[in-house]
This record gives sequence, structure tokens and C-alpha cells, in this order.
Amino acid sequence: MPDFVIHPARQCGKTLRTLSASRGDADGNPLAAAMEANARAMRQKIAIARKQLGMEEADYRALLARVCGGKTSSTQCGPSDLDALLREFRRLGWKPAPGKAGGGARRPPSPHAQVRMIHAVWRDLAPFVADPSEAGLRAFVRRQTGLDAPEFLDSRAANKVLEGLKAWLRRERAKAAAA
Repeated sequence: MPDFVIHPARQCGKTLRTLSASRGDADGNPLAAAMEANARAMRQKIAIARKQLGMEEADYRALLARVCGGKTSSTQCGPSDLDALLREFRRLGWKPAPGKAGGGARRPPSPHAQVRMIHAVWRDLAPFVADPSEAGLRAFVRRQTGLDAPEFLDSRAANKVLEGLKAWLRRERAKAAAA
């Protein structure tokens, strides 16, 4: 069996030399798997940019159609389309957060599901909060429980904080929908 086989690229119509199934992933195409992982990461950045810019669904779809040649979903876009969409978001004022190399050290996620959920709801509240940073979350937790960080909460206190955050998020979303 030859070391290389020719597979058509899914999105650009060109052919790529890739490793055969005996040496690659389950599909026999490690390059395609890497390209898909990169596209998935780009789609996640697009979702973050859209959320941070406060873009409505209709506005996002119109922007997507304009930038990506009439495509109606980011899953239909190739890597060059996704890159063009990210460049457009940057032009509109989105500033991506620095990566691991450029930013501060990130703590690993908590082993406790309630603490991870508290952080997730806090991220959803970010557009509505005066201080969406970790310090802001710690201040909220301190006001609710007297403890300094969500990592220090027991189940009962974590549930109290989580329910408070969810109620706050519902109120803010209702205010935004009414406006």
C-alpha cells in the first residue's frame, strides 16, 4: 500500500496529499481532522465576537451573507470565509482576548460542576455587568455569601449564588427584550 493517497479537499476543491488510513486517523485523513479542528475554533471565535458585539441574529446572518458570498451558516464556510468573517468582526470593533501565550495564566476549570456553572452564567451576564471580570464575580460571591471566591463555596452556598445569577440574567434579558 502506498504511503500517500489523494483525497479531494472538502472546502476548496483542490486535491491534498494525505496519509493513508494505516497511518492516520479513523478516516485516514489527519490533515482534514486538523483543518476541521481549526474551523471549529474559528467558529467559536465568531460566536464570541458576535456575542461581545451584541449582534442580533438577523444582523449576523446579513453580515455572513455579505462577507461569505451568500452563505447562511458558518458551517457552510471554508477556512478563508471564516477568516474573512473574523477580520470583519475586528473591523467592527471586536478585540479578541489574548491567547494563552499573551495573556495571564488561566486556572484549570474547577472539578465542581456548580462552580463551573457559576462561571458560565457569569460569562453570559458579562454584557450587563459593570465589572465582568473575575474580580466582579468574586465581589458578587462575597456579597451573597461572605466568602471570597466561588471555589470556596459548599453546595448550599454555590446553589444560592447560582440561582441569584440565573435570576439576574433572566431580569437583564427581559429588560433587553422589552427595550
